[in-house]
Amino acid sequence: MSNSTSDNTNTFLSDTVRYAVHGNVAVITLDNPPVNGLGDTVRAGIYAGIERAGDDARINAVVLIGAGKGFSGGADIRQFNTPAANAQPTLRAVIARIEASGKPVIAAIHGFALGGGLELALGCHYRIAQSATRLGLPEVSLGLIPGGGGTQRLPRLVGAATALSMIQGGKPVDAQAAQAIGLVDALAQGDLLDEALTFARSCAAKATHPVIGRRSVDAKGLDFNGARTHIRAKARNALAQGVAIDCVEAATRLPFEAGLDEERRQFDALVDGDVSKSLRHLFFAEKEAPRIAGAHRGKQAGIDIQRIGILGAGTMGGGIAMACANAGFPVVLCEREQAALDRGLARMRKNYEITAAKGKLSQDDIEQRLGLITPSLDLNDFADMDLVIEAVFEDIAVKKDVFRQLDAVCKWDAILATNTSRLNIDEIAASIGRPESVIGLHFFSPANVMKLLEVVRGAKTRPDVIAASMDIAQRIGKIPVLVGVCEGFVGNRMLTGYWREAGFLLEEGASPQQVDGALTRFGMAMGPLAMADLAGMDINWATRKRLAPTRPAHLRYSKVADRICERGRFGQKTGAGYYRYEAGSRTPLPDPIVDEIIQACAREAGIARREITDEEIVERCMLALVNEGAQIIDEGIVQRASDIDVIYVNGYGFPATRGGPMFYAQTLGLETTLKKISDLRSKHDEHWKPAPLLERLVAKGAKTF
Repeated sequence: MSNSTSDNTNTFLSDTVRYAVHGNVAVITLDNPPVNGLGDTVRAGIYAGIERAGDDARINAVVLIGAGKGFSGGADIRQFNTPAANAQPTLRAVIARIEASGKPVIAAIHGFALGGGLELALGCHYRIAQSATRLGLPEVSLGLIPGGGGTQRLPRLVGAATALSMIQGGKPVDAQAAQAIGLVDALAQGDLLDEALTFARSCAAKATHPVIGRRSVDAKGLDFNGARTHIRAKARNALAQGVAIDCVEAATRLPFEAGLDEERRQFDALVDGDVSKSLRHLFFAEKEAPRIAGAHRGKQAGIDIQRIGILGAGTMGGGIAMACANAGFPVVLCEREQAALDRGLARMRKNYEITAAKGKLSQDDIEQRLGLITPSLDLNDFADMDLVIEAVFEDIAVKKDVFRQLDAVCKWDAILATNTSRLNIDEIAASIGRPESVIGLHFFSPANVMKLLEVVRGAKTRPDVIAASMDIAQRIGKIPVLVGVCEGFVGNRMLTGYWREAGFLLEEGASPQQVDGALTRFGMAMGPLAMADLAGMDINWATRKRLAPTRPAHLRYSKVADRICERGRFGQKTGAGYYRYEAGSRTPLPDPIVDEIIQACAREAGIARREITDEEIVERCMLALVNEGAQIIDEGIVQRASDIDVIYVNGYGFPATRGGPMFYAQTLGLETTLKKISDLRSKHDEHWKPAPLLERLVAKGAKTF
């Protein structure tokens, strides 16, 4: 990073921290790839470096700098809830030692200073940063607050209002903005270490050095109670946001050390709580989901996707086209008829205009993105596409016919993808001469908004096709999860049991609004019945009719959903489903007709209706998800259990604060989960046969899937 010559060669203070002397300035380098996380060895090394510099009469200033791509990404999250997290010296002790130094300590920041990394920099006397640096306290995204003094020092440096905005929002600022608010003292235009050394020598000439903890807090114009009222109750980080407000308020009324104590008390409570554990689980699960063991990225394997064709300009096809154009990809959007193409283009423009009205896009942005989408009525325009995604009607015969046409016109190395939510990829692939090029890309609606993408590998799909598909998913801003072929893949397969129990509970005595209410209070974005109305009940009705011949006759089957559909009630699009809907409204309203259907189905099935508790609703619906999820893991449909959690949180409205269905089961305890499922089997029927994987794990005392 620098051409400066050292008086001493680098010596290691710990496995992850280096020490060198440049003239009269000591340089302590954090070297803990990939983000210089502040684990126990890093903290110990920094502390030892400050001690060494303090004892060396030649040294009159210290520069703290990071190796690699950034200063520090903060605490080592994987050490949370382990003994290493509290190993001495703690970050608080390290910062206290820096503040007590009679020799100025300068944080030289490049790349990023986030979370504990920024807290460490706040503990230094001065901060110099490269212009592209990002600085912030993003802990709320993990259900936490800063735990190394950030809620107490930042308000004293930049004012309580600005500090609260940064802490509660969690969004980093760039170095220029940081300098404008007083967070950074100087910007480095050239080599960071060279400029930091010069800056350090100028600081050393000063008689005293600023310690943020000794300052008072400016809370002018900040209404803490008002800030609390603006927290969205359903936000995944709502709890942490509220605690952040409490701690910043504490900075305005408590002495500094007492404020640090309060911050730490609140931080420890959040770290030990299920909400933050769930969010941290998802953080790692989402990073892990795109990884394929033993696979190469698509470009390395010779597949470089640059041009994308999309067949079908309906709601789904148009959304996929927008997602690709938003990422800068040129798209050919093909339809059979001009009218359908025109409707699709008009819908996309309308969606962009809505976004622009919210201030998130300019008119130039809209035209630039729409300009990347080339409308077509000719399949031959797909001849030179690298990837073609069909988004036509969900019918196996229709899709086979489409693939035969694509096989005839697309270049030999093109990836041919089907956007299906449950159809057999292998059957589609077998209909053409290159099954190895076929893959499923199950987008979620609206495809331009929803982050999840199930990437469905067929039995013959080539590894480089899989890798390229996972790669392009990330390039268009999606979280891809690799899944195998089975009815409904992962998300929709698990919904079968979820909806099954909802239907049974209706027959046994619950109302639609009670079922949905219990599950939304649990944290689901929507209840299962309102979700069915939104998605369109006819779609699942068609699936049930298709699968009816394979349904075991001896197992209970609820006819409620079928009877509702038989009356032409398909949900919101027909104004009635499980609920009724006023014209122009999406608000579900109770409907006596549905109550009559439910009661009739219960009578026919010989079911005596009873009082159902919310607890029973939640338990049965959640355990149905868990049990099917365990079976999916056992069958190898997913690479890892956490992939199911990624799918359910990002695609099906499962509360992130509970980590996903499989993590939720681990929170309950696998032994407890198995006992509950076994109890349900004894009360009901073989629908509740425990997944063998769950039984094996409990038998050997495992705590996780």
